Amino acid sequence: MSMEATEQTQTRAARVARSSVWKRLVTTRVRDFASGELIIVDDEGELRLGTPAADGLRVQMRIRRPRLWRRVALGGLLAATEAYLDGDWDVDDLTALARLFSRNMDQVSSLDAGLGRLIRPIARTHEWLSRNSRQGSQRNIAAHYDLGNEFFEVMLDPTMTYSCGVFERSDATLEEASVAKIDRLCRKLDLGPSDHLLEIGSGWGAFAIHAATEYGCRVTTTTISARQHEVVVRRVAAAGLGDRISVLLADYRDLTGQFSKLVSVEMIEAVGAEFFDTFFEACGRLLRPDGLMALQAITVADQRFDDARRAVDFIKRHVFPGSCIPSVGALTSSSSRVSDMRLVDLEDFTPHYARTLAAWRDNLNQRHDEVSRFTDERFRRLWHLYLAYCEGGFAERHTGLVQMVLARPAWRGTVRRGAEVAAWTHAS
Repeated sequence: MSMEATEQTQTRAARVARSSVWKRLVTTRVRDFASGELIIVDDEGELRLGTPAADGLRVQMRIRRPRLWRRVALGGLLAATEAYLDGDWDVDDLTALARLFSRNMDQVSSLDAGLGRLIRPIARTHEWLSRNSRQGSQRNIAAHYDLGNEFFEVMLDPTMTYSCGVFERSDATLEEASVAKIDRLCRKLDLGPSDHLLEIGSGWGAFAIHAATEYGCRVTTTTISARQHEVVVRRVAAAGLGDRISVLLADYRDLTGQFSKLVSVEMIEAVGAEFFDTFFEACGRLLRPDGLMALQAITVADQRFDDARRAVDFIKRHVFPGSCIPSVGALTSSSSRVSDMRLVDLEDFTPHYARTLAAWRDNLNQRHDEVSRFTDERFRRLWHLYLAYCEGGFAERHTGLVQMVLARPAWRGTVRRGAEVAAWTHAS
């Protein structure tokens, strides 16, 4: 063997030895999964972690670059997800991996407890720079919603609804679930021709158009996404509803007037915890004394809210800068602290979000060639990971989805819910 070949062999051996040290640092922290198995396959062979689960949850991960171990040991969970974006590892089922991690979050979180603590000051600085001031909110919203309407047109159903649907039948389509969700909120608000509804967070206009068309109310809807605003204005005009729907490009903090009803669908997550009070103060101020507000929100358990608020995961870094998932307690505490609104109805739709996210991923998979024409591989891996990560979290109830109705003191009435949802929603 030549001297050069010998040196190369020694270099490879040293690299493998270093990788093994980093690997042991990582795997010893997640070895004791209480429910479910993780099978890691790399050049050294196969390593099985965890405990067989009653439902057979098992995931196989393939390590494609040994540098992964060092990245995770030094950077924790955020580094692990970023390594996936770079192609350092793959897995046979992303959603199953997200379920496994959600089910064993105490063990998984330990990845951030060792050397991963070294990056916390950097991560928190990034989080502070992403806070939702007026300028920050516009920048954060643009980073997500202004990606390009063509991407969302591929992923979403024809209504362009980018929030959890309600599947009232086991065979309901995604479009039917989106309409059912919108209509359910309209009924809870008891909308009618005499109402003037304020919508905070326009999306692409589906809610405003449905409310005006089906319930005859006036609607003022607002967004701070320039790309969404363009589409909503165009869709309202095409529907012939320009006399009933006003579309604003304005921050919720700058709104004025008095409205009989108010709705906000999965916008509170973009507000930021430090601005919850600002948001609810504005809502109370904008509602008439007998007004009613409907809020659809992604949530975490009250016991986990403080940890979730402080954490900087890959969603906050790469998908939704400035975001914060609230808890029901955080929302009701904030509302009662700065307004006279009270909670009059709460309904949980958590399993419906797992199905909604699965449908969005299916749309992207089925139209992969089309998506590839205007996105790169890293972007596609990011979105598949994001959707699968969220789907697994909802399937395991690590995250939740609720519809809340809040009323001002002079409101007198009964909240009208829709039909009971099918039993399938409790199975995953």
